[in-house]
Amino acid sequence: MTSQTALSVLAVSADRVTPGLLGFLVVAALGVATWFLIKSMNKQLKKIDFDESKTQARGERDGAGSTTDEDR
Repeated sequence: MTSQTALSVLAVSADRVTPGLLGFLVVAALGVATWFLIKSMNKQLKKIDFDESKTQARGERDGAGSTTDEDR
């Protein structure tokens, strides 16, 4: 390829479609929405009261015990 051919391939022409401002705004809106969803999810997960010691005690009482990858 000559330098003229390489430049003509890389040049932006009026026939090419680019995402432009609308594409940027859509991606930015998706990012902001994802951020709010993750923030809300963390808030909901913090409300969950999970006491692991109760779960382990119940499992030992039932004879199930905890299983690990080594037991399988």
